[in-house]
Amino acid sequence: MPKYLIDVNLPYYFSLWNTDDFIHQKDINETWSDNEVWDYAKINNLIIVTKDADFSTKVLYKGAPPKVIHIRFGNMKMNDFYNLINKIWKDIEESINENNLVNVYKDKIESVK
Repeated sequence: MPKYLIDVNLPYYFSLWNTDDFIHQKDINETWSDNEVWDYAKINNLIIVTKDADFSTKVLYKGAPPKVIHIRFGNMKMNDFYNLINKIWKDIEESINENNLVNVYKDKIESVK
């Protein structure tokens, strides 16, 4: 059963996200609005992984569920993106277990309860 919902704006082909713990929005409905993604994640107890600031704002105002992992670094080469996420994913998972929002930057991870 999936634990994470990967937003449509993040890479589809990424080995870390190619397990039963992850479902990509593209596999559900890639045309959904943010509200539809939010509602689906909430109903299915999924953590949203996104680059979209709207989800961060929503979790701050509405609270969880769903929880949100917001990847907040700009454009970078795909290989660099993969390497960074793979390197810090365990820290991200630990942080989201205790918090409602995790902001992921190139050089740090910030958590918000």
